[in-house]
Amino acid sequence: MNTTRRMFVGMGAAATAMAAAGMTTANAQSANKSKFWIAAVTPCDKSYKFDSGAYREQLAWWKSQGADGVLVLGTNGEGPSFSVAERKAVASFALKNKMGLDMIVGTGTANYQEAIELSQHAAGEGADSVLITPPFFFKSPRQDGVVNYFDLIFAQVKSPVLYYHIPRVTGVPVDVTVLKALTRHPNFIGLKNSNGDPAEYQSFASGLPTSLNIISGTDNNMLAALRHGSGVILGSGNIYTKQVAAIFAAHRAGRDPQPEYDRLMAAVKLMQANGYGSNYNAIKYALNQMMGVSRINYARPPHVPLTDQEMASLRAGVAQLKAMG
Repeated sequence: MNTTRRMFVGMGAAATAMAAAGMTTANAQSANKSKFWIAAVTPCDKSYKFDSGAYREQLAWWKSQGADGVLVLGTNGEGPSFSVAERKAVASFALKNKMGLDMIVGTGTANYQEAIELSQHAAGEGADSVLITPPFFFKSPRQDGVVNYFDLIFAQVKSPVLYYHIPRVTGVPVDVTVLKALTRHPNFIGLKNSNGDPAEYQSFASGLPTSLNIISGTDNNMLAALRHGSGVILGSGNIYTKQVAAIFAAHRAGRDPQPEYDRLMAAVKLMQANGYGSNYNAIKYALNQMMGVSRINYARPPHVPLTDQEMASLRAGVAQLKAMG
């Protein structure tokens, strides 16, 4: 065997060994960062039990509409509203029904032990990466405390990890120094920035290694993320899947994505005029209407069910949205 052949075989064996160990480097993960993930809602029946049949239909519909992937059990997916056992069951089901979608699983909790347990489970079931919040009970902790928390997680989680920056929910603001500290872990691949502050997004994008995926979790930073070569994880993607996919299609074709973004904003404005907002029951109802099914799925308390009038307004909005093409 010649030297080149031996090197190639050796490199292949090493890569296989890394994959078997659940190890993926940031460089390998950054090969295609600019993806459109949906912050997927988790359908429940009237008894608040996970509706697996509805979830399978959602995954198939999102794929057909042009999504690249989904975030399972994030904020829109009501991750903290489910027990550890339930979260494992939902993640397992999703990962057995990937349908070619890149799947991120939300595994953040208020304690590192359960975050580790859920992250290891997700990796074992085939998750492409996990998304982890900082501990969200103690507000505004010291920055080095946040780093210490994640060091405990990285010591036992060797699959790709994204940091979940959503301080208005967690009460844990961080600056770029925390994220830079996490880059010493080779499986730290980026963050989801759901704070919605354009200046902060830019500070992260310019202050961190280009290998990291600085994912926007809000519509307003979507074009900035594309310019940076990064992706998005969007709650709006649940029903505006086609519109967001069109933005990515334009970008990938080398066209200006602004006209498609403007169409998305017009769709958002239309639905808001019909009562569509951040109520997860509204998202689930409108999604089913978009999919052409009459089923009603529910969000767990404290989210309240829709009234008949609210559902009627949403039906009218979805009819107009479909007419937009």
